Amino acid sequence: MAGASENRDSDHRESAIDTMKPHDAALALGVRQGLPVALRVLADKYPRDMWAGHSNIGEMARFWLQRHDMFREIGGILRHCMEAYRAGEADAAAFQGQLIRPLQFFLTELNSHHQVEDYHYFPHFRAADARLSPGFAILDADHHAIHDSIEQTVAAANAMLKAFSTQQTGSSLLSASGAPIQKTSDTFRKAVDDYAHVSERLIAQAVAHLIDEEDLIIPLILERGEEAFGVA
Repeated sequence: MAGASENRDSDHRESAIDTMKPHDAALALGVRQGLPVALRVLADKYPRDMWAGHSNIGEMARFWLQRHDMFREIGGILRHCMEAYRAGEADAAAFQGQLIRPLQFFLTELNSHHQVEDYHYFPHFRAADARLSPGFAILDADHHAIHDSIEQTVAAANAMLKAFSTQQTGSSLLSASGAPIQKTSDTFRKAVDDYAHVSERLIAQAVAHLIDEEDLIIPLILERGEEAFGVA
């Protein structure tokens, strides 16, 4: 009976994979809650508490996980900068001084990281196990969604910097009628709110994506070993 049950479970996973489409709204980043059951065939076999001590975790996997932890750490720094400013613990000048360098690093490195994955790592991993191939289509869709959020965050950050500069010199600015401009602080406040919205969405997307990406790929590495993929 155990064998029959295992066969039914396998059939269920395969039928679920057959109907899985990465553009389904339920699979969108920010909507789904983790990987679909059909893609957890190896994640359930190799839970996270097994990863660190497993003999098939090599230098490539360790480095990759360290990069992911770095993105989580910098995302936390960016969130802290925003929280400190809104709590009145930093003025506008200090807020932007603390924010710009980690934000630039986060955006640049995240984009570069995705390019390496898309063109170097993912093709090898995708070809290794047909059961997981739909998962890489989901990750690819994630990368596109995150890239859109990166562009929106860049635009919002630039608008915030421009509004900050205008606020600093607002007392000397005149409208077309010659009257002094009085609403520069409101403009800056709105620019900060806009930035906070899009940057928080980006960080939340990145963090959720990293978890699902790890749950798909690390168990595959544990199953096969890094050498099997030619990317060690």
